[in-house]
Amino acid sequence: MHASIFQFENFSQNNIEKWLSFNEQVLLKLSKTVAEIDNIDARLLRVQVLSEIDQWKKLSLHKSSLLMYTKLIAGAIDPILKVDYLITPEKHDLICQRLDQVSELSHAAKNNLIKVAEDDLSKGIKSLDNSLAFYKNKLSQSLKAEFSTISCQDYNLKLENVINRLDALHSYAKGALSENVLKPKKIIGYDEYARRLKLYTDSDLTPEALAQMALEEIEIVRTLMGEVSKTYLQATYPNEPIPDNYHELTAKALADMEKDAPLNAEEYLQFWNQLSEAAVQFIKENEIATLPKNNTLRIITAPESAGPAARIGWVASAPPFDPNPITTLNLPSIPETLPKQEQLDFWASFNKPFNRMIVIHELFPGHYMQLKISRETAHPIRLLFPYGTYTEGWATFTEKVLLDAGWEKENHLTYLAHLRKRLENANRAYTSMQVHCNGWSQDQVMKFSTETSLLAPQFAKSLWGRIISSPMQLTSYFLGGSQFTKLLHAEKERLGSQFNLMLFMDTIMKAGPIPIDEFYKIFALTTPS
Repeated sequence: MHASIFQFENFSQNNIEKWLSFNEQVLLKLSKTVAEIDNIDARLLRVQVLSEIDQWKKLSLHKSSLLMYTKLIAGAIDPILKVDYLITPEKHDLICQRLDQVSELSHAAKNNLIKVAEDDLSKGIKSLDNSLAFYKNKLSQSLKAEFSTISCQDYNLKLENVINRLDALHSYAKGALSENVLKPKKIIGYDEYARRLKLYTDSDLTPEALAQMALEEIEIVRTLMGEVSKTYLQATYPNEPIPDNYHELTAKALADMEKDAPLNAEEYLQFWNQLSEAAVQFIKENEIATLPKNNTLRIITAPESAGPAARIGWVASAPPFDPNPITTLNLPSIPETLPKQEQLDFWASFNKPFNRMIVIHELFPGHYMQLKISRETAHPIRLLFPYGTYTEGWATFTEKVLLDAGWEKENHLTYLAHLRKRLENANRAYTSMQVHCNGWSQDQVMKFSTETSLLAPQFAKSLWGRIISSPMQLTSYFLGGSQFTKLLHAEKERLGSQFNLMLFMDTIMKAGPIPIDEFYKIFALTTPS
């Protein structure tokens, strides 16, 4: 970490050509037998190398994304001022070095960029406005607050060069680039989707096969949801008639589920802390997996400054090899200044049965626990270049493992929430393919997601943006979860009464985020004691 902060991206044409050449050489070596590289690591490295070549040769982001440059420029100085592991002379040297690097990056952007999309251009120009204001006015103030003086040879000249290069890039962006923008192309098309799917999964999976698998899952889970809804309503309302119509049946059960909701962020945070402790105790008592020794988890409410991300929440894990690996769970939030009904609708989507299920996915033994254990048994390549479908697939798979072990066994609504999430996962994969391969509109996605896949409104509204921005990642929940489920069934069948769930779960987490099909070979060499 100490060494990495001294590095900064260099997108000069010469450097990009050298980077491409390096990756092509690595790919050539990986095509041969390399004894010193583990076969699984070699596979992950090959996928990463192919992704790098794809990004810089086929997608050519250095020629088509102003935002790629401006994000780096905007984040160039602030981390140096905030880190606590640099002494003052190191900070001085690094700030001087970074001024030269930002100047070079700005120059490279002006030379490389040919044509960018409208939204990329507008966001990039806005970012440039902020960066120019920072370097012209705020940087000197920040440095005075941090240091009494800055010992940097030619500091004023370096700063002047940065401002001149940023001004030149800003003029180019508002001039020549603005006159030749690309119209938004949100739909990538069948051929590109198929190509990316093959690269992302490192398999021969086709869009048609993905959609067929997802649709079959949707049909299976819809049936299960009907059965669970009926069981719940019969137990809860023994003296009332049960609706014959499927939509009325599930709607009545889901409505009850959404009524059991927190009222505000404070109550929600308290509820999650209790859930976290209960999940740990359940895993321990039922010998599901070996829990980490030290707790490095922090649960907070997502800040409003996070924008749209604050509405869905996220897990912020420390980067690989961080010496202080605190993981922060940012819980979904909504401002209390919004209309009361909007707040109630929001919390209904994040109801308590849903959270009793999703705590498994996000924390134990899902994301937090898996990432912590893989960090503690570090394989550098696996930590830096994780297999795409493993992480979300694992967290999705663990929901069913704990529910099958008896988590919330008396609560039909918790299982109903799991099925709804499982339905949502299949829906994500299905609609991702339909949008990019068959041209589905946002209205078609909304209609299918709410009427067929029974998504909560809060999740249905946010789906379109994710389909456009990360179509491959959206498939990982369904694909990874399905692959882990098949692996579990295969191991139970292979070992019979010798099957040990704790050994199964621990082996997967300790191996790290690798292609899921590799576990068949790993388990074939594993004999339970």
